[in-house]
Amino acid sequence: MIDIVIPNIIKCEHFHEDGFKVGILDYNAELAQAAVEKISVEDAFAVVADVSKRDQVFDAFQKVVEHFGDLNVVVNNAGVAPTTPLDTITEETFSCAFAINVGGTIWGSQVSQKHFRELGHGGKIINATSQAGCEGNPNLTVYGGTKFVVRGITQTLAKDLAQEGITVNAYAPGIVKTPMMFDIAHEVGKNAGKDDEWGMQTFAKAITLKRLSEPEDVANAVGFLAGKDSDYITGQTIVVDGGMVFH
Repeated sequence: MIDIVIPNIIKCEHFHEDGFKVGILDYNAELAQAAVEKISVEDAFAVVADVSKRDQVFDAFQKVVEHFGDLNVVVNNAGVAPTTPLDTITEETFSCAFAINVGGTIWGSQVSQKHFRELGHGGKIINATSQAGCEGNPNLTVYGGTKFVVRGITQTLAKDLAQEGITVNAYAPGIVKTPMMFDIAHEVGKNAGKDDEWGMQTFAKAITLKRLSEPEDVANAVGFLAGKDSDYITGQTIVVDGGMVFH
């Protein structure tokens, strides 16, 4: 099986361990190739694309399918997370975030449907939303807005694609130890005249399990959605936040 990972908040190694061949789509060629060499030069393949550009996404998927000969699971998880107090939001910030976070999800889903149809079977589409797409977070109007949209796209596509044997689900990480999260915490702290730790605790203080998430915590949930145990689940968002929001 093949799993397209876009790009790497979730651990690509996890999917290889689960038996997948992994196509890694990233805008940074060096980082993508480094991930391939870390995973397996036989079972992983890197392609470069800006996910906000439909043609680049379609070209990248074509290369992966030609390389491996099949496609079964797609993870749309490219994202940017600008810190945006209301009076700082610009058209450029708005357009960039929606083009990547929302556009990338749409183009990745669209090209997935195309290849699933051509290959004559169904598949799984897994989208990255966020805890900030389940509950409003301070200073994240633009980012949170994009992630609420991804949840809506997930529910809509689950209904649209079910008859083709395609399930569509999402996962919503909380405060994960990634460079992107530390950047958000830095900006939130700076905007309040506080330090990075204050910024992180603005988000982390509400975690029921009292620890920040490791990338592997997220990968475990996505691995479940990618596997057969989730075959009867579609249109859902699994929240992986240690207990910050409850449904």
